[in-house]
Amino acid sequence: MSVVIDDDVTGFVWSVPDVAVVARLIAVVLLGQAQHAARIIAALEPAAPAFLHPVLIADAKRQMVIRGDDDDARQANRAHRDGFLFECMSWIAARQDAVDRTFFKDPHIDATSHGLDGLIVELHAIDPVIRRATICEDKCTSRPRRLFREQVMTTFAEHHSNKRARDLVANAAAIIRETGLNGTEAVAAAAAVLEASVRSYRAALTTSVLTQPRRARLFRGYDGLDGITQAQRIGAMFEIDGDLRDWFQVLADEVRASLDELEVELDVDGV
Repeated sequence: MSVVIDDDVTGFVWSVPDVAVVARLIAVVLLGQAQHAARIIAALEPAAPAFLHPVLIADAKRQMVIRGDDDDARQANRAHRDGFLFECMSWIAARQDAVDRTFFKDPHIDATSHGLDGLIVELHAIDPVIRRATICEDKCTSRPRRLFREQVMTTFAEHHSNKRARDLVANAAAIIRETGLNGTEAVAAAAAVLEASVRSYRAALTTSVLTQPRRARLFRGYDGLDGITQAQRIGAMFEIDGDLRDWFQVLADEVRASLDELEVELDVDGV
């Protein structure tokens, strides 16, 4: 749902009407089958994996379990897990809003992975030409303002000055190869991500329920990315009315329940 932030930022609020549906899609991603999950979203197919294997299910289940020898370690592990879940939610939301010839960087499968959170590339209807490249930063946090100011804007500013150009071009080229271009052609097409005119930024944050003035304060400083329009600065919020970690524990439990169901199917059908 689109919402008003201010004259510098385009705003969206995300919601999850059915946690079980989102959890099943995340379970498919956890099995290493993000491309199949993309097809499920696009075609509105039943959320069933392309195939099952006990090793994949066991690994996916382990990623939903909180580990650590002390409270600090367990809290850090929980934050990594919840960050992975939110990155998947961000990817699902982007997939649902996609137009034709839109291609995506898959979510990290390892919850502790670093690097580019997300990249969305929209190509010309026929030609291998980038019309829009959106750099995504997703933060699952109880301190959204602090992380936006200290981490998201730092990352975006580095991209805006092309200090992360090699990583961006490499990721864009890998995505564009999905169109069938060979490596050289894909790299040549990916060069367009270095142009500010085709680039957008999307900051996605977990928040409490916010009024318009509080949204504006949350994204204050976004105009530091100069030379671009309001439409190129996107602020997405997943509003939680309650405790952040409790909500994501419910989601993790639902993902685990989906994996349990798939394990039962595997036992019934055989490997």
